[in-house]
Amino acid sequence: MSVLNFDKNSLGNLEYSLQREMLATNRAGGYMSTTIVCCNTRKYHGLVVCPIDEGETNYVLLSSLDETVIQHDQSFNLAIHRFPGTYEPRGHKYITDFVYNPCPTWTYRVGGVILRKEMLWIHSRTQLLIKYTLVDAHSPTRLRLRPFMAFRDVHSVSRANMAADCHSQIVPGGVRGRMYDHFPWLYVQSSNRCEFVPAPDWYYNFEYLEEQKRGYPYQEDLMTPGYLEMAIEKGQSLIFSCGTSEADPEKLDETFDAEVARRSNKIDFLSCLRHSARQFIVRHGERTEVVAGYPWFGRWGRDTFISLPGIALSQGNAGVCSDVIDTMVGQMQDGLFPNMGEAFNSVDAPLWFFWTLQQLQRHLPPKDIWSKYGKVMEGILDAYCGGIGGIIAVHDNGLVWAGGHGKALTWMDAVVDGVPVTPRSGYQVEINALWYNAVCYTLELAANFRDKKFVDRYKALPEKIKKSFIEAFWLSDGYLADYVDQIGANHFIRPNQVIACALDHCMLSGEEIASVLGVVSRHLLTPKGLRTLSPRNPLYEGRYGGDQPTRDKQYHQGTVWPWLLEFYVRASFNIYGKSYLAQGEEILSAFEEEINGAGCIGSIAEIYDGDPPHTPRGAISQAWSVGAVLAINRMVEEVKGNNGK
Repeated sequence: MSVLNFDKNSLGNLEYSLQREMLATNRAGGYMSTTIVCCNTRKYHGLVVCPIDEGETNYVLLSSLDETVIQHDQSFNLAIHRFPGTYEPRGHKYITDFVYNPCPTWTYRVGGVILRKEMLWIHSRTQLLIKYTLVDAHSPTRLRLRPFMAFRDVHSVSRANMAADCHSQIVPGGVRGRMYDHFPWLYVQSSNRCEFVPAPDWYYNFEYLEEQKRGYPYQEDLMTPGYLEMAIEKGQSLIFSCGTSEADPEKLDETFDAEVARRSNKIDFLSCLRHSARQFIVRHGERTEVVAGYPWFGRWGRDTFISLPGIALSQGNAGVCSDVIDTMVGQMQDGLFPNMGEAFNSVDAPLWFFWTLQQLQRHLPPKDIWSKYGKVMEGILDAYCGGIGGIIAVHDNGLVWAGGHGKALTWMDAVVDGVPVTPRSGYQVEINALWYNAVCYTLELAANFRDKKFVDRYKALPEKIKKSFIEAFWLSDGYLADYVDQIGANHFIRPNQVIACALDHCMLSGEEIASVLGVVSRHLLTPKGLRTLSPRNPLYEGRYGGDQPTRDKQYHQGTVWPWLLEFYVRASFNIYGKSYLAQGEEILSAFEEEINGAGCIGSIAEIYDGDPPHTPRGAISQAWSVGAVLAINRMVEEVKGNNGK
């Protein structure tokens, strides 16, 4: 199936075009994101969005850029913005073509004028380049470029104010400006001779409809310092540059051509996904981290370990995987990894660390894993057995107990008014499956490399865990309880049990795994992932939307998550082998259809509605969603290569 083909007849239809978003990152924390008609529908959209220090927070510097074609004293504004009750201007009606590969490219037709626009977000630095080419014109033509500035945190919106510095300073090829002292200078320049017309002004009440749907403030004021204007002749190109450091106007053409040459060809489903996967890897000096999702997530410890094998190892990037792991290990405290920011509140992140090492061992010798991470592995297990912060403990039965009043320590971590939406304090099914896997894996390496002291201390634990796990979690209806607390086993049908079926060290028999997969298939499986709760449960929520408290109440109560499919598919291949190949390929095909549909072009969303048609929701591009589909593709290819054995 071909991808990245857009219905040219529908580009002028806002219902079609505003649902399709673009994302480009600079691999250093910044990004460019908007819709395919360059109308911002989110406060997170912007053409230059970047961190301004070593923190994780991004700031929208350049929100948008209006292009106006001028002929015979007539002006044709190619931009589009949403204001209260209207779109103005409506430049999208001039778009005749949009192509995403190798970089987003638009073709506009205004009477006899044909203008092509190519947009690049430069890797490893904060710089946007836009190349304008006048393909055809029959009269003298001028191009006017008016930037709109925000200079604010991505999570907020700006309002006109007296504190903002609206003045510009002349630099070669353009100007620079800085609305507030604690921000970097923003340089707006052109490769061609141009005139800057200073006309600082505020434009009021830009509207972001996606934020309105999500219950957030959705109107903001943007400042324009003036505009650049230049003549452009038929067949001529010019480069517009906007960045946080001064560019050499005479080298912009060379820079643009070099950057285009570096771009990967996104010509099919897998090349799109691999490109998307690379966008999550961010380097901050000595740190290499995984952005959990765009546009609003930062580094999350849990998501990092779950997504790493798919986004890095599926492309053979063992070095990148190791760099990320080393960064995370350097930030550990008391046996825990940081989850969001500086919060050490994830019981599962350290256990996913072991799973990630198991995947890395496919690419590195076991002795390298043990020599580098053996002490860290032992330290985590010792910390769990000794208890962590009164919220994590290993009981005499060998199982991990995690929780506390108002605590949500697993990946189902939504909290509303201080109360977890899915309270799971106790023994959680996936936590104890991961715990067993971690203990067995560490014992395996310790025995191979003659760490007798550790082996003697832990060798009796796996059997104890397994016996207690089966007694606590196996239900007579043929599936696993989601968690067990002082009251007893929770019988809700949730997807966490598939993780217990898919780990290298598994406590279930083949017959038990097949039974669990059957229950999950009947209740939770959709083309986009696994539901987080059976539709037969009275607490099930089939649609995700509304303000944040409403959405948080729906987040894990039926909403579909693609990342869980990796474990469902892995367990299915382990049990059924080649006979499951057709189903595995069908799962991939469902996402192939997604790649240029509603949502982020070339990527996969964080979540989907539980009810058909399973509309994409949440973050537009999510690391563990992309990683899971790449991992599934690898499984499918391996089964084909091994003839199903």
